Amino acid sequence: MKGTPRTATPVAHRRVALASSVVGAVIVALDGTVLTVAQPTLQGDLHASFARVQWTSTGYLIAVAGLLVFAGRLGDRHGHQRVFGLGVLGFGVASAGIGLAPGLGWVIALRVAQGVFGALLQPATLGMLRAAYPPDRLAMPIALRTSAIGVAAASGPLLGGALVSQFGWRAVFTVNVLPALVLGVLALTVRPPADAEADGAVNSGPEAGAGAGAGTEAGAGTGAGAKTRAPAASDPLDVPGAVLLTVALVALVHTLVGIPDYGWTASTALGLTVTALAGAAFVRRERRAPSPLVPLDVLGSATVAAALGILVAASAAMFGTLFTASSFLQRTLGLDPLETGLRALPGGVMMVLGAPVAAVLLRRFGARATTLTGTLLLTCGVLLLSRLDAASTAVTVGAGFLLLGAGFATVMVTATAVVVRRASAGSAGVAGGLQQTAMNIGPVLGIAAAATLLTVAPGSVGLPLVTLAAICTAGTLLALRLPGHKNIVSTAHRSPDDAAPARTGP
Repeated sequence: MKGTPRTATPVAHRRVALASSVVGAVIVALDGTVLTVAQPTLQGDLHASFARVQWTSTGYLIAVAGLLVFAGRLGDRHGHQRVFGLGVLGFGVASAGIGLAPGLGWVIALRVAQGVFGALLQPATLGMLRAAYPPDRLAMPIALRTSAIGVAAASGPLLGGALVSQFGWRAVFTVNVLPALVLGVLALTVRPPADAEADGAVNSGPEAGAGAGAGTEAGAGTGAGAKTRAPAASDPLDVPGAVLLTVALVALVHTLVGIPDYGWTASTALGLTVTALAGAAFVRRERRAPSPLVPLDVLGSATVAAALGILVAASAAMFGTLFTASSFLQRTLGLDPLETGLRALPGGVMMVLGAPVAAVLLRRFGARATTLTGTLLLTCGVLLLSRLDAASTAVTVGAGFLLLGAGFATVMVTATAVVVRRASAGSAGVAGGLQQTAMNIGPVLGIAAAATLLTVAPGSVGLPLVTLAAICTAGTLLALRLPGHKNIVSTAHRSPDDAAPARTGP
């Protein structure tokens, strides 16, 4: 019938899922990097204070961080592709609105709306991959997604600078409108085979059940014969749990964002107290709720907790180091933003090239060895850059960023694969939401720590970067808790969700 969404073949479904995941992640990554370049021009054009302009970033970050897990659960219930389509369409419409906004108040409000829609689409970029690919073939799609993010991160400042110079700050928002609208329409009109994402099928445990639980990453850890039913649209949403988690994350992000400007004050202590209390109440609620926001196979998994901790530590070290080193290169060495970007370019290149290599290493050597390698490379890069001084050459700086990019790409691919594989297909959205939450909190934590320590020792990168290296070392210790075997997914004990995709596609 005319107007009815087309049902894709399994091969076409994989292609749509991979393209949507990659392009969706790129749109979000580009949006953040080009905004950083556009903010000074936006501030002058709208005659706004620096503090108010910062809310164009802060408002978005708070909205997206607070809703990621809840949005992932919506994808588990109603289909990741459908939720992704709505999210990316809304993101594009909000972007168009910002391009036409008459004042800063409208820009901030629409950036918050972008955060809401960004929260819908980001977990779905991983949930769609989990639904389309069998667990033992997930690493390479995740690696391609990571490489695309690396391209966006490396090219974002250059693209943003060119757009702002030629067309003004509004162009950095309108440039992603057309891709977002096309991608959203495609996601909503091409239906997954047999509506596999939303049929409410029964899963035999988180991906492997009892047989794999003792020896593989895919094991559920929920006991022999454990059954986990995929969430159906008729199941009640855990609204109290969602509210508690949102309060905890919003309080944490708002507190961390404010530390570089206001330092450690009574408000900081209050924010961290609210975070701790709401977080504890959330965990208690989830353990007792009949239909929890975060299923027990995810909430109670030591492996998932370790992988999320690694992502927080690695992204804190990565982005805190980028903040510190960029500040040093511009303020101490006198480089302009373009020259600084060129010095940091080896990091972006290694993210693009290193992610597929990490997928191969993961399959060959297992999660533990691959993640240990990544965290050690990242730590070495941070320590090398901690020795920067006025006599540092471009070779030294480039080598430091090269190690950063190689290490971070390896950690991101491996830890993300562990989180997504560990969850059942029916909890893939929640797993994606947790991964994205970790990737939002880590950079805020790293930048807050670096900015605070830079005030203690102005002009020196040693103290903040050695501290960030110590944080990265904590990630190295957590990597010891990841599976060490090569056969990450037991092919003998897959859930029914994974059986059909495993037999299809190229």
